[in-house]
Amino acid sequence: IILIISLSIFLLLVFRIVRKIKYKSLYPLIPKEYNFGKRRDTYLKAINMMVESGASVLVETGVARHGLAYSKSDGASTIVFGIFAKNNGAKLYSVDINPDNIATCQKTIDEMNLSSYVELNTSDSIKYLKAFPQKVDFLYLDSYDYNRNNPEIIKASQAHHLEEIKAIEKKLHENSIILIDDCRLPGGGKGKNAIKYLQSNGWKILMNKYQVLLNK
Repeated sequence: IILIISLSIFLLLVFRIVRKIKYKSLYPLIPKEYNFGKRRDTYLKAINMMVESGASVLVETGVARHGLAYSKSDGASTIVFGIFAKNNGAKLYSVDINPDNIATCQKTIDEMNLSSYVELNTSDSIKYLKAFPQKVDFLYLDSYDYNRNNPEIIKASQAHHLEEIKAIEKKLHENSIILIDDCRLPGGGKGKNAIKYLQSNGWKILMNKYQVLLNK
């Protein structure tokens, strides 16, 4: 009985340690209770790079639909970069083709007092990026939803992200930072084609995880 109790306590401790290791926050930018899991390290590196470079114009394709509620699964990117913008005198321009996503995200932005630092736009992202008038310091791509079980959607998502890069590349500069979400997925992820194109044009991969981070 003592052996069984000791084993149970040991397994409980192991479970708690493993859970703690896997729990990755962005504190102090975001409260500790929010876990960013597989995105935390690339988010943190990108944020540190933005601070160092003085990034002020941030562009995102695909808004965060659920605020911080699903930080681990969805990434809550609009909130993360919106808070960064507020803290660092920057502005985030985010675009999504779905008006419902925009409406839900706008509600969260308003509730968190980020509306002066985040501009949400309802549009096709490629059209929006082509017309974007400013130089871009940070670009985050996470639009066309990916379905690992549907080859046609995989191809369409990868092609879309490549076209996004081509649409905005003239507004990128030597110190621009690019972060692409949902890359470590079956079929190559959202960024497969875009990353190859960027590498062929002098961009370098800094981090290659679930998200891919690039600069020149």
